Amino acid sequence: MRVFSSPSGGLFLVWTLMIHLVLCGVYASDGIENCKVLSNSVSEQKVLTRLAPLTHKNITAESKSKNGDESYKYVFQVCGDAGNVPGAGVIQMDMKAKEKKVTVIGTYYATKAFGGSDWVMLIYKNGDKYDSHCSSEKRTAIIMISCNRKTDMGELEVVLEERERTNDCFYLFELDSSAVCPALESKMGTGSILLIIGVCLLAVYLIGGFLYQRLIVGAKGMEQFPNYAFWVEFGNLTADGCDFVCRSRNREDSPAYRRGPTEPVEEEPEERDDHLLPM
Repeated sequence: MRVFSSPSGGLFLVWTLMIHLVLCGVYASDGIENCKVLSNSVSEQKVLTRLAPLTHKNITAESKSKNGDESYKYVFQVCGDAGNVPGAGVIQMDMKAKEKKVTVIGTYYATKAFGGSDWVMLIYKNGDKYDSHCSSEKRTAIIMISCNRKTDMGELEVVLEERERTNDCFYLFELDSSAVCPALESKMGTGSILLIIGVCLLAVYLIGGFLYQRLIVGAKGMEQFPNYAFWVEFGNLTADGCDFVCRSRNREDSPAYRRGPTEPVEEEPEERDDHLLPM
């Protein structure tokens, strides 16, 4: 069996990956742009961009009454059709009804967004009208998204439905996600980074040199250390330089200041020439 390979195969894979990344970015951007901010605020649009990783995902939650007579399922989507209902950001489904009735809690065509350093509050307005509560005004959904670095997208929780008012009623939901977490600042300084790089390069040098000397050259003992002769000579020269700079003793004394010999000098015996005198 022959395996054919194209020299341009690597280039084709690179282009495919780049196109995929660009399309993913455009896809997420289109999801955020579906939301229509009521105030046309630039700051609110900026807050919405933080929720780009959560787009095109249906997030569900269930709520039951204490006596079990009521049971509802909620579906939420960021700037998208929740439960495939056009324009709906949050919907409610009555699970006890024979025919599952779908109620739109809020639409992403009427959006408000507020955010802090580690949270985002998303508000969907203009949902279906109440039948008898809240002066039959349109429903509103408030989704509180809080920072949680341990999960990309947590479970949606129904906090409460405030409908015992004459107006400004709302549904409140909570959701944890790492998408709204602030970026972590690096605690390492330039010196620490350079030190780590230096240690890594030293480790590569030692390990690579050791393997080369042992496996390729066939060295044994201390000669397995890379550039062993150079480092020995370098160490000797360093020691000599340290001795020359740091030691206080003089290498050569000036002749004018040389001290006399410490050992006693033996006196030469006097030549006695008495035998030369005539007797």
